[in-house]
Amino acid sequence: MAHSSHRLLAMLEVLQTQGLVSGSELARRLDIDVRTLRRDIARLEEMGIPITAERGRDGGYRLMHGFKLPPMMFTNEEALALSLGLQAARSLGLAQAAPAVSSAQAKLERVLPDMLRHQLRAVAETVTLDLTRAPAVQDNAALVALSTAAQLQQRVQIKYQTDAAITERQFDPYSLAWRDGRWYAVGYCHLRCEMRSFRLDRMLAVRPVPASFLRPEGFDVLAFLNHAMAVLPRGFAVEVILHAPLEDTRKYVYADLGILESTPEGTRLRSQVDTLSWMARQLAQMPYAFTVVSPPELVAEIHQLAERLLQVKAPG
Repeated sequence: MAHSSHRLLAMLEVLQTQGLVSGSELARRLDIDVRTLRRDIARLEEMGIPITAERGRDGGYRLMHGFKLPPMMFTNEEALALSLGLQAARSLGLAQAAPAVSSAQAKLERVLPDMLRHQLRAVAETVTLDLTRAPAVQDNAALVALSTAAQLQQRVQIKYQTDAAITERQFDPYSLAWRDGRWYAVGYCHLRCEMRSFRLDRMLAVRPVPASFLRPEGFDVLAFLNHAMAVLPRGFAVEVILHAPLEDTRKYVYADLGILESTPEGTRLRSQVDTLSWMARQLAQMPYAFTVVSPPELVAEIHQLAERLLQVKAPG
């Protein structure tokens, strides 16, 4: 268990539920050595947690008799937020999420009053959030390692698999995001010497290295990903003038459809698409007029779509 805060919480849970635990057993459960265990025990004592050590053959560590951690109190709204959050966690592409969610749900149910417990169980049993659009990543290791490195602003060495090859590179992880069914890490790639995004399900290994970085102030990970997806080279480069103000078009043009910019004629939309028929359908849904600048083939696709729609007949 690599992170000390996680270890301390895990140690408290073991001591609360098991009572007297030998040092060797506690170290084994936390996957640490005896020296680290002693340091963690000292840290808990510094935080005001009374831990007694009993020597001898049957000795070990225990919380002082009568000591209990203060209970957590939740309002109805907080309980609902927790329950929905746990439901969402099941769908975030993490292999260990399901058992962890079930365990957290059970712990909450044990401490909540009857009314809140019934409400939480009702949400768990009747609400389904469809957030998955891709296979789950193998485990939580990359997410934990990269989020920790991003918080500490510590450089990492990653082994990354693409369709073509496996590469190793040093990476400064600025932030992580869940987008369209996948986890992404965004930051500065020292192999390519530029900002890049990496899918976590393609991370084979993440290892911290003894170097730090400074994350740009106010960095917006979703804005970066949306822009990167919108300009990713595809089969056709599209340019369209939307005859509406920029602020109005943002209500109907989702972020990764393309790049919007204000012009005297209205709003210019630049996009990269794989199929022009798909782009024609997207434009047809917009509630204002538009002019196709390029490619001319898009105009033909829009005309074909219009003809098909005009052929639709009412029953009878």
